[in-house]
Amino acid sequence: MPSTYEPIATQTLGSSAATVTFSSISGSYTDIVAVITAKVAASSYDLSFRINGDSGTNYSFTALSGNGSTATSIRVSNASEGRGDYRAYMDTSEFNNYIIQFMNYSNSTTNKTVIARGNSAALGTDAVVNLWRNTAAITSIVFAPNFTGNFASGSTFTLYGIKAA
Repeated sequence: MPSTYEPIATQTLGSSAATVTFSSISGSYTDIVAVITAKVAASSYDLSFRINGDSGTNYSFTALSGNGSTATSIRVSNASEGRGDYRAYMDTSEFNNYIIQFMNYSNSTTNKTVIARGNSAALGTDAVVNLWRNTAAITSIVFAPNFTGNFASGSTFTLYGIKAA
């Protein structure tokens, strides 16, 4: 990572887990970035997140997906969580990779924009632009497989702070 990236916390799952939480996030960075390598323990799920415990319908996202031969897009408003992917969802057969940037996260006067990129070797790639309609500074983030599944053992989650982005 560039020298402006500072590791804040890392979690590697030793067993399956329904959620991974980063809490008490310092407001001393410009942006924060989550780098995730994960798969699910059963079924197939999208990577979802909630900010500051908000499960209300305060999230919107637009996703662009491609698999080398077909491109698709979708727009969702009033969702109860943000998304790290849409078509390149997690399954039990492989680890997917994600980079999720929470921009201007500590600002307390604007809604928050979150850009996510994810990939699945079997399904393709996604780019997702999320909006959290809340002006509060981000102090915690919970990641989950659609808030209904479990991450598999061996999944890793690292949160970085970016200074002077």
